Amino acid sequence: MADAVTVTERASVVRADNPGIMTLEGTNTWILREPGAARSVVVDPGPDDAAHLDAVLEVAGEVALVLYTHHHGDHTDAFATFGERTGAPARAVSERFCSGAPPLVDGEEIDVDGLRLEVVLTPGHTRDSACLRLLDEPSVLTGDTVLGRGTTVVAHPDGALGPYLDSLAKLRQLVEEGTAGRLLPGHGPVVDDAAAVLDQYVDHRQERLDQVRAAVEAGRTTPRAVVEHVYADVDPVLWDAAELSVRAQLEYLQEA
Repeated sequence: MADAVTVTERASVVRADNPGIMTLEGTNTWILREPGAARSVVVDPGPDDAAHLDAVLEVAGEVALVLYTHHHGDHTDAFATFGERTGAPARAVSERFCSGAPPLVDGEEIDVDGLRLEVVLTPGHTRDSACLRLLDEPSVLTGDTVLGRGTTVVAHPDGALGPYLDSLAKLRQLVEEGTAGRLLPGHGPVVDDAAAVLDQYVDHRQERLDQVRAAVEAGRTTPRAVVEHVYADVDPVLWDAAELSVRAQLEYLQEA
């Protein structure tokens, strides 16, 4: 478990002790609070680990609201326990992770003791992925839509590449508008140059699509055959995840 780190005047992070291939150093639990306010908003409590939740609550104090960026267990496994410990309502795009409050809606504004957030639905990594924009500073919590390093998995069938590319474009537009210069991800370090990283994400996806298209044209007709060709430079331990990503890419190409 990592110590809490203050990132901006409204955002602090506690990293869970669940490192792995898919979680990088661990899940980032974000604690948001308007300066001078007593209550906080906690985003993605993470794994159901008592030591981690103790560390989160030490920073959070009284929790007014819990938000989830998407349904994956490394973000939501503490849903029941954290709800019991805080008594706070919980919200997500998926009703499964809502308690005492309705699902999140695209474009809605949330105000907790002066802390103002905008919900930005960003499907693609999962169907229920959402980002949260801080309205009084140029920061966006991105969950797994954009990571602090590397690229995220778009795993078929829950993940879909078309919506994901649209979501990246949506975030890039926020950058152009000057409201999203900093990304606060669900895993990995803070992204201070949002424009550069988002452009890299799009370039990476387009490069992979070109490689998958070429592999299919060369006669590699199954997802596994495409993986073995396109992801030959990737650790084979990641090939199962890569195959799900390839399935999403093939679906996208078929629909294009």
